[in-house]
Amino acid sequence: MFIDCHGHFTTAPPALGQWRERQIKAFEESGARVSPDELDIGDDAIRTAIEQGQLKLQRERGVDVALFSPGAGKMAHHYGDAETSLAWSRVSNDLISRVCGLFPDRFVGVCQLPQSPGEALASSVRSSAAELERCVEELGFVGCLLNPDPSDGYWQSPPLTDKVYYPLYEKMVELDVPAMVHVAMSRNPALQGTCAHYLSGDTAVFMQLCLSELFTDFPTLKFIIPHGGGAVPYHWGRYRGVMQDQGRPPLEELVLRNVFFDTCVYHRRGLELLLDVIPAENVLFASEMIGAVRGVDPETGHRFDDTKYLLESIESLGDADRRAVFGGNALRVFGRLEGVLKSRGRV
Repeated sequence: MFIDCHGHFTTAPPALGQWRERQIKAFEESGARVSPDELDIGDDAIRTAIEQGQLKLQRERGVDVALFSPGAGKMAHHYGDAETSLAWSRVSNDLISRVCGLFPDRFVGVCQLPQSPGEALASSVRSSAAELERCVEELGFVGCLLNPDPSDGYWQSPPLTDKVYYPLYEKMVELDVPAMVHVAMSRNPALQGTCAHYLSGDTAVFMQLCLSELFTDFPTLKFIIPHGGGAVPYHWGRYRGVMQDQGRPPLEELVLRNVFFDTCVYHRRGLELLLDVIPAENVLFASEMIGAVRGVDPETGHRFDDTKYLLESIESLGDADRRAVFGGNALRVFGRLEGVLKSRGRV
């Protein structure tokens, strides 16, 4: 089974974005709230958005199931206050639930968390744990997106290894769900979103984890670092050397029992490097379609985000490792996924 662990509803019906704009404007102008009841999206609009977008490409590429979440860039946690973020997260997650209900054999939900920067961080972490529980227990989701920079480009929060996040991690472990560590938009003009903020975020979080005792406190906690880990595979020797200089354990012991990487790397040589450096058991197939890069690569004739095509062209990847990367690892890392797929007749 081909399981894409990284999909966002980037083609959501326009009404969603319009509601969000009203929500932000109302709060900024007067502190008013816009009710979720004012959002009206019919099933036909959802079907059209999915069938003409994500599902069309899944069928063309032979992808069986996508783990589907709200658009990461649109999480935009810096807007409004904690109540703003909670309402926006619940609206976004409920829409993902409707997608999964309409296409149960194709999509499994991954939720957005109602994070907030600054003084609201601690309370928003507790709200995030509650929203995660709602999405898992009531909506059948199997994971969450965790933003390491809720200030959206200014990195004003403590590292993800800080104990302020422990209530969320306790809930993740209890529910047996991983988090994909994924920044949202960048409002910092010095840090472009897609190629700077995303990839630097991936890289920064890996180092946070290397320097912490987080996995001693939570031995079964699991994170997926997207976009091939940012600069991590390319600088593996630097990480190994710094950990050695600091007297810390080897990376295999320090993080690789708990940290995984996806294949949102849009050229073959980059994917070869990822698979040469990172053990295949720590790599999960993903494409992030329809996402940050949507065009056709003139060198291959395929879309840049057709990572399934790129992976299948890597001859050095053995059959067992290929099966693990394309689906087996996702079933292992997302502890609830197999049960959800079985309940839908997919396994």
